[in-house]
Amino acid sequence: MNKLAHGFLAAALAIPASAQQNVNVDLQVEVALQQAQEVLAQTTVNHELLAQLDAAQGQFERDRIKAEAVRNIAQEARKNVSFQFAKGGGSYEGGTRALDDKRYEDAIKQFDAVITAKAQRADGALYWKAYALDRAGRKDEALAALAKLRQDYPQSRWLNDAQALDAAVKQGSGQPTATTDTNEDLKLMAINSLMNGDPERAVPLLEGILKGNSAPRVKERALFVLTQSKAPRAAQLLTDYAKGAGNPDMQIRAVRYLGMSGTPEAQQQLNSVYSASSDISVKREIIRSLMMSKATDQMANLARNEKEPELRLEAIRQLGALRATPHLLQLYSTEASTDNKVAIVRSLMMAGAGDKLLDLVKTEKDPKVRTEAIRSMAMTRNTPVESILQFYASETDPKVKRELINGLSMRGDAKSMVDLARKESDPNMKKAIVERLSMSKSKEATEYMLELLK
Repeated sequence: MNKLAHGFLAAALAIPASAQQNVNVDLQVEVALQQAQEVLAQTTVNHELLAQLDAAQGQFERDRIKAEAVRNIAQEARKNVSFQFAKGGGSYEGGTRALDDKRYEDAIKQFDAVITAKAQRADGALYWKAYALDRAGRKDEALAALAKLRQDYPQSRWLNDAQALDAAVKQGSGQPTATTDTNEDLKLMAINSLMNGDPERAVPLLEGILKGNSAPRVKERALFVLTQSKAPRAAQLLTDYAKGAGNPDMQIRAVRYLGMSGTPEAQQQLNSVYSASSDISVKREIIRSLMMSKATDQMANLARNEKEPELRLEAIRQLGALRATPHLLQLYSTEASTDNKVAIVRSLMMAGAGDKLLDLVKTEKDPKVRTEAIRSMAMTRNTPVESILQFYASETDPKVKRELINGLSMRGDAKSMVDLARKESDPNMKKAIVERLSMSKSKEATEYMLELLK
C-alpha cells in the first residue's frame, strides 16, 4: 500500500462536508489530492491505491468540490501510472521511501528500473542507488554507480551531491552501516526537537545536513525547519534552494515550502523562480504553491500568458481552487481552444459559479464545451434546482438530459429525480433516472423503488 498517498487522501477525507464552503478547507482538499496524484504518478502501478481513488470518488458524490477533484485526479492518475510504468519511471519515489525505511536492497531494485529506462529522473536515481549501495555495505558498486552518474550525465545537478558522497564512501569501511542508520535516526529526532525549540541557532547545522549525505527524509525535515526560523540566513537558504542551488528534489521541496508561507515576499520569489526556470516539473510545483499562497492575480497572469499547454491548464485548474470566478470568465471570453474552455468550465464548477455556468450553457456553440458546461452546471450545488428542471423540460437531446440526471445524482437530490421519473414519458430516460436512484440510500429513492414494485 502506498502509505504516503493514502495519508494525503485520508487527510482530505477527514475534512467534514459541512465545512465545504470554507475556502481554506477547499484548498486543503485540493492540495491533499494533488499530493496524492503526484505520489501515485511517480510510483509503480498500485491497483489498491487506484481502487481507493475510485472509492473516494463515490464517497464524495454529495460534495461538489471534492467529487470533481477526485474525478479529475483519478483520471490523470491512471494516465500517469500507465505512462510512468511503461517508461520505468514509476520507481523513483518508491526507491526514496525504501531508503527512508532502510530497505536498501529494495531501493536499489527500484532505482535500477528508473536507470535502465533512462527515465526523466535517472540521474537522481543513480545518486540514490549509490547511496543505497553504500548503506548496504557494497562500497565498490556504490563508487561505480557514482562514476556512471558523472559519465552519463555530465551536466546533472546531482554532481555536487555525488562528489560529497564519493568522498564519504571512500572514507568508509565498506561494512553494513547500522551505526550510520542509528545516527540518521538521531539526526531526525534532533531536527524535530529544534523545530519546537530554537530553530535560529540550528541554521548552520541544518545547512550542513542539506549539503551532506543524509537520507531523503532527514534533508526534507531539515529544509522544513529552516522555514520556521526568522533568521535571515534561513530565509536566504530556502530561496537559494528554490532557485535550484541543490539537487532537483530539494528544489521542489523548497518551492513547496515557500508556497506554504503565503507571504507577498514568497510569492514574488516564486514568480522570479518561475521566470528563470525551464523545468516543467518545477514550474508545475510553483503554480501549485502560488495557489497555496492565494496568489490569484499571479495565477490569472499565468493562465493567460503561459505558452506551455500543460502548465497553462494547470494554472486554469488552480484558479478554480481559488474560486477566482471573474478571472475565469475573462479567460473564457478570449479563449479559442476547446480543451482550454473545457478546463475553464470545470474550474468554474470548482469555484461554485453555477449561475455563470447556466449562462454559458445558453450561449456556447461548441458541442464539447456545452456538454461540459451542462454537466458542471448540474453538479454545482448553488445552481437553483428549478433552473436545472426547467432546462431538462426544454431539452430534446438525450445525452444532455443524462448529464442533467447525473448532476442531480451528484448533488444527492433524490426528490427532484423522483419527480422527473414520474413525469418522464421516454422509457429509456426513465430507466436512466431509476438506475441513478437505485444507487441512492435516501428515503425518497427507497419509497419510489417500493412504489415501482407495486
